[in-house]
Amino acid sequence: MSEIGLPFKNGLKMSKRSNQSRLYVPEPPFRPGDKPDYSYITVPADHSPPRPDPMVDHHETSDHSLGLIRVMRFNGELAGEWNPGLSADTLRTALKNMSINRAMDDRMFKMQRQGKLSFYMKSTGEEAISCAHTMALQDGDMIFPTYRQVGILIARGCPMKDMMCQLLSNKGDALEGKSLPVLYSFRDYGFFTVSGNLGTQLIQGVGWGMACAYKGTDDIASVFTGEGATAEGDFHYALNFASTYRAPCIINVVNNQWAISSFQGIAAGEGETFAARGVGYGLATLRVDGNDFLAVYAATQWAAERARRGGGATVIEHFTYRKEGHSTSDDPTKYRPENEGEVWPFGDPLDRLRHHLVTIDEWDDARETAMQEEIAAYIRDAYKSAEKLGSLSTETGIDPLTMFEQVYEELPGHLKDQREDFKSEWAEKLG
Repeated sequence: MSEIGLPFKNGLKMSKRSNQSRLYVPEPPFRPGDKPDYSYITVPADHSPPRPDPMVDHHETSDHSLGLIRVMRFNGELAGEWNPGLSADTLRTALKNMSINRAMDDRMFKMQRQGKLSFYMKSTGEEAISCAHTMALQDGDMIFPTYRQVGILIARGCPMKDMMCQLLSNKGDALEGKSLPVLYSFRDYGFFTVSGNLGTQLIQGVGWGMACAYKGTDDIASVFTGEGATAEGDFHYALNFASTYRAPCIINVVNNQWAISSFQGIAAGEGETFAARGVGYGLATLRVDGNDFLAVYAATQWAAERARRGGGATVIEHFTYRKEGHSTSDDPTKYRPENEGEVWPFGDPLDRLRHHLVTIDEWDDARETAMQEEIAAYIRDAYKSAEKLGSLSTETGIDPLTMFEQVYEELPGHLKDQREDFKSEWAEKLG
């Protein structure tokens, strides 16, 4: 059993009275006021398990579910068999995509605090997962994301103004304010509508992959969930279907250590790894350093090739840390140490990629400054343009009657009555 990420010997926390049966309730290793100590996490010295042929039998990847695929050393150098050999231009594009993601998060968080939008969720520390995964896929592949994968849209060139209009729920929002901010829906960019209930899209994503195979296309599906939702039935339904029908899809588990305020042990994270759950279903499995852009890219590339060649689905666990709160409604200082994210032993994904580029003489302070200035202007201009169309603190510009539209194919009678009543009230209000 791997010791990576397991806080207790052999993954078990033994009761002092081990001869007596007692209910065990998992507790996180650190609470507010504690000094985080990650010495129990073993950083692999050899960086990663070997890279097998993508078409190997699934059981030959069982060790990969317990190890940790890495490419970037902390000194900026690359090591191991998983190096995808990307050009410096591609890496600079990746750094820019991740930097845009972080700058957008910072801007929209501030705007939420100013009352311009009702809700926001940051993806700080997880940018490499969404950006690298997307850049390793084809444009025709459909991605079923959760709410912390806005990097997918950034990497696929979705206009920032369109995303911000959705956040502001204004008349520029294609969803007409019907969805919670950050629950984007951009089919043209291969981005399936985000579900606020994590886990529900797992079986939908697998079904999409099955449909791709049934139609004989070269496209695949990729679906995301958090580690907490692996405890839900949808996760197991998805793995069962993916295994039975060899669905061309990738099942991504983002293990950022926390499901809202519940640490990953509540989802049985103190036992085997989350990737290992695919082993029992006969699926290929990989466990990857989610803060290593190149490792995520390489693992995605491997899984995508396997899916397109008829090898079936792969479960990938992205081992990372959620640096910020779950959302703007959450205060993480109530349940974990304030600096826990800063001492996470696998560092920050942007810093690590930037350090690598500097190491190979493909980045410097001047280029960093120029990029940050360009991004700041891009985010500022996009927001100003979006806010002109309305926000929570002004008029949204959305006709409230649209709340009755595009929800039911045939509007039920009681809602028809409500709509007519509302029309009368609205007309009276407008004079």
